[in-house]
Amino acid sequence: MELLKEKILKEGTVGESGILKVDSFLNHQLDIQFLNEIGKEFKELFSDKKITKILTIEASGIAIASIAAQYFNVPVVFAKKTESKNLDKETYDSDVYSFTKGKTYKIKVSKKYIQANDKVLILDDFLANGYAALGLINIVEKAGGSVEGVGIVIEKGFQEGGKRLRESGVNLKSLVTIESLENNTIKFK
Repeated sequence: MELLKEKILKEGTVGESGILKVDSFLNHQLDIQFLNEIGKEFKELFSDKKITKILTIEASGIAIASIAAQYFNVPVVFAKKTESKNLDKETYDSDVYSFTKGKTYKIKVSKKYIQANDKVLILDDFLANGYAALGLINIVEKAGGSVEGVGIVIEKGFQEGGKRLRESGVNLKSLVTIESLENNTIKFK
């Protein structure tokens, strides 16, 4: 997606430990007009699938999934990382390691929101090592639903996540893939 590449080059920065910062438009401050273009692109990429739910993980995936959901005309479900008094007791859960935070979370989704007849599209902002996507896939599998695809805004192609998911047969589509962030320079695949 050329528009996304241009936006990353214009507004993105490379931080410590290979972290690509796109917080000015994607995961802190949100550029809604731009996110609309991302939502349309995901609809185009997965137009051959009959999606019944979009699943993401809190927090950065929620905005992307919500904008995309209007084009699929389906609900968004997000896995919670934190305990909450208003979360149902009956949940599907999975352990997920966060590359950005450097720790493992237990993510949870209420059993009433993902069911055996659901055809799920998983959306997220970044793919690094693939643990968030694998955790979400695990939740859909526990519910008996089917994962129709995984859509990622920015894939870090120099990390193992994309390879890991593709080798396991996941229908993975990334809007852009970063080949390298070496020397604070963003290089696309």
